[in-house]
Amino acid sequence: MATDTLKSGASAGGLRRLLLDNGALTALIVLVIAMSALSGDFLTTDNLLNVGVQAAVTAILAFGVTFVIVSAGIDLSVGSVAALSATVLAWSATSHGAPVLLAVVLAVVTGIAAGLVNGFLIAYGKLPPFIATLAMLSVARGLSLVISAGSPIAFPDSVSHLGDTLGGWLPVPVLVMVVMGLLAAFVLGRTYIGRSMYAIGGNEEAARLSGLRVKKQKLAIYALSGVFAAVAGVVLAARLSSAQPQAADGYELDAIAAVVIGGASLAGGTGKASGTLIGALILAVLRNGLNLLNVSAFWQQVVIGVVIALAVLLDTLRRKAGATPVTGASQGGKGRQAATYGLAAVVTVAIVGATSFLHNGSSSTANPKVGLSLSTLNNPFFVQIRSGAQAEAKKLGVDLTVTDAQNDASQQANQLQNFTSSSLGAIIVNPVDSDAASNSVKAADKAKIPVIAVDRGVNNAKTDALVASDNVAGGELAARTIGDKLGGKGKIVILQGQAGTSAARERAEGFANGLKAYPGIQVVAQQPADFDRTKGLDVMSNLLQAHPDVQGVIAANDEMALGAIKALGSKAGTSVSVVGFDGTPDGLKAVKDGTLYASVAQQPSQLGRIAVDNALKAIEGKKVEETVKVPVKVVTKQNVAGFTG
Repeated sequence: MATDTLKSGASAGGLRRLLLDNGALTALIVLVIAMSALSGDFLTTDNLLNVGVQAAVTAILAFGVTFVIVSAGIDLSVGSVAALSATVLAWSATSHGAPVLLAVVLAVVTGIAAGLVNGFLIAYGKLPPFIATLAMLSVARGLSLVISAGSPIAFPDSVSHLGDTLGGWLPVPVLVMVVMGLLAAFVLGRTYIGRSMYAIGGNEEAARLSGLRVKKQKLAIYALSGVFAAVAGVVLAARLSSAQPQAADGYELDAIAAVVIGGASLAGGTGKASGTLIGALILAVLRNGLNLLNVSAFWQQVVIGVVIALAVLLDTLRRKAGATPVTGASQGGKGRQAATYGLAAVVTVAIVGATSFLHNGSSSTANPKVGLSLSTLNNPFFVQIRSGAQAEAKKLGVDLTVTDAQNDASQQANQLQNFTSSSLGAIIVNPVDSDAASNSVKAADKAKIPVIAVDRGVNNAKTDALVASDNVAGGELAARTIGDKLGGKGKIVILQGQAGTSAARERAEGFANGLKAYPGIQVVAQQPADFDRTKGLDVMSNLLQAHPDVQGVIAANDEMALGAIKALGSKAGTSVSVVGFDGTPDGLKAVKDGTLYASVAQQPSQLGRIAVDNALKAIEGKKVEETVKVPVKVVTKQNVAGFTG
């Protein structure tokens, strides 16, 4: 009896140790089982491949960050370095006619150079890794914008194939992720520099006293991180068919999260490539599954933050319990680890197979299903589009799923992939960038899913309809409004939108075209304020120091216009006339109050309503117009009372 009790206790302790040693793997299994049970669309071949593609860029970045974290460092610059490397490739191959192979080499060299600068500042300049890489984050992003002039650069076709599939089913990004993962595992577990990483992370001073050239090793470690960032940037840009200067914004946080979730410690000395891959897959499964379950994008951020916190808590518990350190340097236990992964795979397949019966024979909803991917919900204009779409969907009995791309073209590509692999009748897309959405729209078209573009068109891909007002024409209207108000003479400032977005480019083009008719109007400054009210306030405050005699302001949206009004104070509506764009509720209130002279209103609620109408027509096989124009109008104090938006 005592023996049985001891065996039972040992068994329980062994299970507890197994779970602690493989916490990330356990979490991934639980997530896969849960998502399979909750969504019948999750466990399909297409969707599982989507998860792999969506994890690829984060995983490749995270492999490089693993080297840094294992050595007790941090690298906040990898997202910006990825964008810069991709921009260098596209710029050199298209603008300067460099052979593609040479352009790829230049992209990798760019990543290495950024990493070496980080390593030099940290090892020889004695800067904290956080500060050095934070500086590089800003420098690399700025250089990307400078080289690209703030606009996406089309990728060469020969490189764009990295975003395609092999044999019509295996995504190339997944293949690249696997190759880079194997390379990272080899470096960590089989090379001198890999052992050096663990030694430096475990105790840097002891490593130095033992004869390790710590400074040179740090140079190599950050250079390796730069190489992986460059590869990730090329893969991301290939998926989007263009190098986006704002690409991978914030991806450094996802990369660090993947490494920590995978079992590495921010204190250094522990971590391995397989754990990092599992961490990246957990983030991808979470986002994919929450999209399929129609969970708000805002709540998705909350869930991912909780997962990261739990991962760090698990690491603390593992250390207190004396669990096996998560390293790639030790050679023992390889067979046991492989057996653990094999057992996990068998258990997962068995349970997922059982849960799949929950969805067999279940009848689909009688209502038509439509997905709406918005570029952002952090802007009242797009919130109004959503409101109009939701009201019309409720009226027509349409099951509408709304996602928020947060102005990230890659995240939107993931959301559109999820829509395509789900049982949707139609997709409505408001592109972050018109070029970057093309591959995703082509995939939906291949799957015979109608696509309706709203507010912005999709380049190089066929959509069933475009529901939009003309941004260029609206920009011209705004320019004519300010020109007429000032009597054709005066000094004005232009607040531009977020660099790299199609709306910013098109409205700026309209402003320039419209002002040609007013040679007496002098544009004394043009600065981006990223469609943001706070940035509009800051930028306008700065410009007023250099141009206190400005008489007019054109802003590419109402949010920036409202920020400019705050900066102008009593001048707004008296000595300085401000014209906004969009016709948002706050903008219209400012027009009523007289602080905003006019807003070029696009009637966003109408855009959302008409888009849903056309999506339903496409589902029912009815004819839809290729272009549905929603008229824009200048709203001033004289006509604002009758405008509903």
